[in-house]
Amino acid sequence: MAKFRIGTRRMLEVLLTLVISLVPVVSGLAVMLYQQDKKLEDNARVSVQEAIFSIDLALDRLRAAAITAMPFAGSPCESAKEHLLKQVQDIHFLRALAVATDGQTYCDTLVPALDTGSLFAHSQSSVKLIFDSPATPNAVLVAYQLREGDVSVIATTYGLELRNELRGFQDGLTLLLEFDDLYIWADGDSRDLAPPSQAEFFKTGKSSKFGYTVKAGYAEGFTAQETQQALRQILPSLSLVGIITGSIVFWGAFRQRGKRGRTAVEG
Repeated sequence: MAKFRIGTRRMLEVLLTLVISLVPVVSGLAVMLYQQDKKLEDNARVSVQEAIFSIDLALDRLRAAAITAMPFAGSPCESAKEHLLKQVQDIHFLRALAVATDGQTYCDTLVPALDTGSLFAHSQSSVKLIFDSPATPNAVLVAYQLREGDVSVIATTYGLELRNELRGFQDGLTLLLEFDDLYIWADGDSRDLAPPSQAEFFKTGKSSKFGYTVKAGYAEGFTAQETQQALRQILPSLSLVGIITGSIVFWGAFRQRGKRGRTAVEG
């Protein structure tokens, strides 16, 4: 009976040692997972605001070009076009300028001219995406319209300008810009079969200046990949801590058994 009690006690000591050894490992993994999720969520939220700031700056440049061209809106095309062409040549990001009266474009530096009248006819948005225009096949253009009374200026740039801004976010996050029912992201646009996956830590934000929407999220499975990578880095250290903790506990239990044995002999 005494041997059974001793065996049971030693088994409990071993189990206790194992449990205590696992405590730093489990708690360390829990903290790691929490911090990782918090980091990804915070990054998605902050990146939306940073993307809005960056894209607004890019569109502000386009708006500034339209403001510069506005004095020529309403002038005959023969006199206005020379100034518009010079402005396009001088500003590297500018693809084209057009002027319109009553919503109808009558002078455009782009050949063939864009049908900007129908583009903005039934929309309150000042920014539009244009796909596969006759003058720029297979390309994406971003058009900004500035109105003053019955005249307007349409300034266009390549979608590459916006894509370059999005490519600055090199942390696995996918950012998508939505203009009405059309969208663009760093590696594609509405012409693709489907938008990119943004299933994890999805966040959205809207520009108060230009009305477009930014959608941000990580592709499905991204978190699992990050977790696997983090585990490969941290698990050896946590395991070492667990082994050291278990060794200390086991040594303490061993010393206690020794003390109890000596006390029993002396008694």
